[in-house]
Amino acid sequence: MSFVARTARADDDPWWGRDKALHFGVSAGIAAGGYGVGAWVFDKRRDALLLGAGLAVSAGVLKETLDLAGYGTPSWKDLAWDGIGTVAGLAVAWGIDLAVRGVSRERPLFARRGAVLTW
Repeated sequence: MSFVARTARADDDPWWGRDKALHFGVSAGIAAGGYGVGAWVFDKRRDALLLGAGLAVSAGVLKETLDLAGYGTPSWKDLAWDGIGTVAGLAVAWGIDLAVRGVSRERPLFARRGAVLTW
């Protein structure tokens, strides 16, 4: 059965439903927590942002994949709220990090000027 066929009807899956707030909140919490751990472990804020985003996006995709496998009702709207929550959580965590630790040569805003962004 296709994703579209298994997805709840639009009437049954409102954009502003209670479950959307849960998707937003959990994704924001995972992203912010991942950023916090990354800021403690890594020297570059970029790496902390990538860790937080990776954890939150992975959790959201895993949840919707399990729903698609029959353990719930898959929803593109849930996945969209996961993405919005991820961005919000990262923004809050990054902002707190900038306010607390500031910007310095060791802790640039994102990456050092002139630095080559490599993986």
